[in-house]
Amino acid sequence: MTNHSLAGIQSQYDVVVIGSGLAGLTGANCLAKLGHRVLLLEHHYQLGGLATYFKRPGGHIFDISLHGFPHGMIKSCRKYWSREIADAIRQLKDVRFLNPEFQIQTTFDRQDFTRILNETFKVPASQVEAFFEHLRQMNYYDNDTRTTRELFEEFFPGRTDIHRLLIEPIAYANGSTMDDPAITFGIVFSNFMSKGVFIFQGGTDVLIAKMTAELKANGVDIQRNCLVEKVYLEKDPDGRPHVRGLRVRSRRDGSEREIACKAVLSNANIKNTILNLVGEENIPASFATETKAVRVNTSSAQVYMGIREGDSIPHIGDLVFTSGAQKFSSQELIDLNTTSRTYSVYYPDTRPHTKAPRYAIVTSINQQWDKWNSMNAEDYAANKTRLIEESFMGLEKYIPDIRKKVDWVEAATPRTVERYVKHWEGASFGTKFEGLKVSMELPDHVAGLYHAGSVGIIMSGWLGTINYGVIVSAKIDAFLRGHGQTFPVG
Repeated sequence: MTNHSLAGIQSQYDVVVIGSGLAGLTGANCLAKLGHRVLLLEHHYQLGGLATYFKRPGGHIFDISLHGFPHGMIKSCRKYWSREIADAIRQLKDVRFLNPEFQIQTTFDRQDFTRILNETFKVPASQVEAFFEHLRQMNYYDNDTRTTRELFEEFFPGRTDIHRLLIEPIAYANGSTMDDPAITFGIVFSNFMSKGVFIFQGGTDVLIAKMTAELKANGVDIQRNCLVEKVYLEKDPDGRPHVRGLRVRSRRDGSEREIACKAVLSNANIKNTILNLVGEENIPASFATETKAVRVNTSSAQVYMGIREGDSIPHIGDLVFTSGAQKFSSQELIDLNTTSRTYSVYYPDTRPHTKAPRYAIVTSINQQWDKWNSMNAEDYAANKTRLIEESFMGLEKYIPDIRKKVDWVEAATPRTVERYVKHWEGASFGTKFEGLKVSMELPDHVAGLYHAGSVGIIMSGWLGTINYGVIVSAKIDAFLRGHGQTFPVG
């Protein structure tokens, strides 16, 4: 029986996109512009995945998590979205590092980092230049077995203070550790070092609204509150499985529909896509084993502070990396009681269109899923309260009267991430490096099934996932044109 909540969905499409993170949104937009009939299904009532927002009483709007991306985002948005979106991207010019080893203020671009390494850390300019050039030439396809730790020791031996300066911001950007492959640091850091860190001026509420309008203008059918429960396959005469459709359930009333399609683009976590939506019984045993071995990356916790309308806070930096740790440690950074946290400060120019100037602060903390998932209700509530208190205490060093100015505060945890975006083990940063290979090889095992999203650390963050959506949409387009382009309308 067809219920009204799913009645707007057609019986068949060329492509169904599962999930509306930036990879899913971009893939859907590209495919629609190429002439394909596209259905975008999102289990939540809000589009955007981890690049979205929420509202709270008192006129507060919060961008979730830590938002910042490289200059390359401007080109990608202009080419695959719109000039209007690209033109609203602006640089964060005040990034600060405050810890026991150093206190630094920077524009976080190659020129300024060269100056800091030369003047503050006394590294010869030629050595710094050699390091940056080495990073610029790093390639995913190179057989580079070094870890980030080994890369740092090669260029800055024994300089753990420099190692901290280099890895700490990237650890917040994509979950990198000192013992991950060097390429997972090198490519991402080099992208940021191009011209600095950027954000979308107007906030993610404006961004998602503009992207939604663009999708609809290009003919994408967008359906929210729709949870995909199963991808259906059938076998070719040679025994190879291929996509024939999927089952979706309304989260409003529980009604279900089966939808036919020739291809599926999953923006869900790669492990969830293969092991749950497809089922390991439908793929080769060796590929199932490889998928199970993929390690999910770390998760995160946030504390959201809304400044009362009419109040203001002094400028303390746009992005402030703070830590009480005497020395940097990848393990300390994700410890349940870490002293390391980053403050994203939203001044009125972040959302210049609001009627009254508004301020907000979002604290981001890298965390582990298993620590939070094992808590009982009492411990969980207590630790959320602790996160809030520690965020206040950290901010009081720079804004002594911050408690008096905040009239809304709440905390999110890895369990919050899992609840709202369905990531495997609440992973904010997708998977470790090996996840990218599994993601890329998925269509080789199931024809018509593709994946794009935060995998392999490289394809994470805003720029990585948008570009991955573009790459995969081109592959889907080629597949569809080789197998009959479109279903007939009606």
